[in-house]
Amino acid sequence: MDICKDILPRGAGWVIKRRLFWLDTLLEFWQERARSIASGEGFAQLLGIKFVSAAPNRVELLMPYKGALGIGRVHGGAISALIDIAATAAFWSHPDVTQESRGATVGFTVNFLALAVATDLTATASVRRRGGTLCTGDVSIQNAAGDEVATAIVTYKLTTR
Repeated sequence: MDICKDILPRGAGWVIKRRLFWLDTLLEFWQERARSIASGEGFAQLLGIKFVSAAPNRVELLMPYKGALGIGRVHGGAISALIDIAATAAFWSHPDVTQESRGATVGFTVNFLALAVATDLTATASVRRRGGTLCTGDVSIQNAAGDEVATAIVTYKLTTR
């Protein structure tokens, strides 16, 4: 059964197919923008951060362990940078965000729950709320075994034009 031919009024299928194409295009834009923030910018590249996945208001990133992040354990500053980069990518993963949009981290609170000892780290960032220009989000950092080693609440200023 082709829903566009069998159920919808004549001509409606074209509209639905066009909207689905548009949604796919937006999803590709969000993913590309998140990928660019996560691994295409200088500091993220220096840390070796890799893009894993993105959806509207949600991003997952990987920071592979290397000795420069801390001998034997990952430095809290490196974890904080991963938090900031992941949250930024999540805030930019939204249909109202355009090339003309501008943003900056206002602040964040990190709770370190366990040592990250010589391990890759995965950051999962999600937007909790979008206001007029201020957004809040949550970031969870897990080690390679899946144990949560840090959590954060992030506030971000984002102007959409």
